[in-house]
Amino acid sequence: MVTPEYVKSLIAAGLQCDHLEVAGDGAHFEAVIVSSAFEGKRLIQRHQLVNQALGSQMGNEIHALSMKTLTPAEWRPA
Repeated sequence: MVTPEYVKSLIAAGLQCDHLEVAGDGAHFEAVIVSSAFEGKRLIQRHQLVNQALGSQMGNEIHALSMKTLTPAEWRPA
């Protein structure tokens, strides 16, 4: 069974994160991902970066991932 910790490790290995939280039940997960890599990117581009980090696990072992993708400035509003 896939754990939130495993999903978190996959994302962290493929994407430099300032903050990363993952919760889930083994098939469906929710993530809050804060990365400077998201700066200047549209929502779909941010999600594509996360999906690339997850690789073949996405859609196979990981059935669903709801994500909030934020830049550091968006995460820590003034």
